[in-house]
Amino acid sequence: MNAAQIIALKRDQLPLSTEQIEWFIQAYTDGSLPDYQMAALSMAICIHGMDKAEIRALTIAMLQSGVTLSWPHDARLRVDKHSTGGIGDKVSLILAPLLACCDVWVPMISGRGLGITGGTLDKLESIKGFRTDLSLEELQRLTEQVGCVITGTTKEIAPADRKLYALRDVTATVPSIPLITASIMSKKLAEGIGALVLDVKCGGGGVVRNMADARALAESLVEVGTAMGVSTTALITDMNQPLGKMVGNAVEVNEAVALLKGEGPKDLREVTLALGAEALISSRLATDKKEAHRRLEEILESGQASEKFSEMVCAQGGNLEQVCQVATPTSILANRGGYVSGVDAAQLGRIVVQLGGGRQRMSDQVDHAVGLEMRVRIGDVVEEGEELLRVFARKEATDPLITNLRSAIAIHDEAVGTGPLILERVQPVGSNEDE
Repeated sequence: MNAAQIIALKRDQLPLSTEQIEWFIQAYTDGSLPDYQMAALSMAICIHGMDKAEIRALTIAMLQSGVTLSWPHDARLRVDKHSTGGIGDKVSLILAPLLACCDVWVPMISGRGLGITGGTLDKLESIKGFRTDLSLEELQRLTEQVGCVITGTTKEIAPADRKLYALRDVTATVPSIPLITASIMSKKLAEGIGALVLDVKCGGGGVVRNMADARALAESLVEVGTAMGVSTTALITDMNQPLGKMVGNAVEVNEAVALLKGEGPKDLREVTLALGAEALISSRLATDKKEAHRRLEEILESGQASEKFSEMVCAQGGNLEQVCQVATPTSILANRGGYVSGVDAAQLGRIVVQLGGGRQRMSDQVDHAVGLEMRVRIGDVVEEGEELLRVFARKEATDPLITNLRSAIAIHDEAVGTGPLILERVQPVGSNEDE
C-alpha cells in the first residue's frame, strides 16, 4: 500500500491500521514522503477525525520516531504541564520554576506560535541570549542542575512532530483533536515524566472554541497519557478573553516576571496555581488542593520561584536584564460608555500576528517588541474616552488598526456576568480521585 492509498482510506472515513500509521509517519520523518502528502493526510484527519486506537497509534508512532529521555534510577520525579494555547497564555514561564521549587524536575519541551496563539519559545527568545535549542545532553544536564528547563523539540525527540508542527501552522490543520493529541503527547511522553497536567483552553482565543470539543480533547489527551503509564489530568480553562493583561512576546515575559515577584494579574495567578496544584497532587506531593495551593503560594511569596526562573534563564544563556525593549505604545479609547460585554480574543490574536508578533508563513521572523496590553476585562464599567487597551507597534497606529482593535471589545448598556476561569477538571476514566 502506498501513501495515496492510505490518504484515500482516511478521506473515505475508514480507520487506519497501526502498521499504516507507523509507515506513514516513518516515511515522512525520513524524508521519503513529501510535505504535500503529509498535508493531504493531515487535512483528511482534520476533517474526518480518528478513533481512540488510531490516535494512540499516531502518538506512539510520532514518539518512536525519536528517543525517550532516560533518567538515573534515583532521579527526582519528572513533572510537566502543557497548554493547548491561548491568547496571553504565559503560564509555563511561571509554573516551570514554581514546580522546580517543589522537589521535582520539569524538563519542559515547548513549542512556537501556532495559528493565532503565541508560543512559549517565541516569548522566551525575547530575552537576549536565551537558548531554546538545547541538545539532548544539555536538556538533561540542566534539568538535573537547575530543576527546570524550557526548550524546543530536539532533533532526537519526536522528529516527526518537529516537521508536522510547522506544516500544520500553514495548512489550516491546527484545530484537529487527533493531531493536537499526538503532537502534545509525543513530546511529553518522550520526556520520561511520571505526571502531566494539561491546560485545555476553551473559547474564542484558543484552538478549541466550544466546551464539547474542549472536553473531547481533554479526554483524548488524558486517555493517551494514562494508557502510557503517566499520571495525567486536565483542566479546561476559559479563553474568551486574554489571560492576564499582556499579549505578545516581550510584554508577556515582563508580566510573568512580575507575577513571580508577587505582582501580576489575579486571573493569571489563579490559573497558574490551579495547574500547579494538579501537578503536585498527581505527583503525590500534596494530598489535596488546599495543601497544594498553600505550598505553591508560600513559594511564590518567598521569592524562590523568581530566583529559580532567573537561574533557569542564566543556565540557558539568557540575561533577564536584557529583555527585548517593547515598541512604542498607543492608547485605544472607548467611543462610548457602558459595560464591557465581550472580547474578541481571536481578533486580538490575529492583530498581534499581523503586527509581526506571530507567523503567517513558516519562514516568518517574530518581532518580539510588538503586542497589546488589555486595560479592561469583561464585566468592567467604562466611560467614553476611557482607555480600553494599548497597542505596541513599530509604526504609528493607523485608523483601520485602531478601528479593528476597538471593535474587538464589545460595550453594551446592560451589565454582564462573568463565569469561572476553571471550567472543568478531566481525570482518567474510572479514577476515584476527589474532584
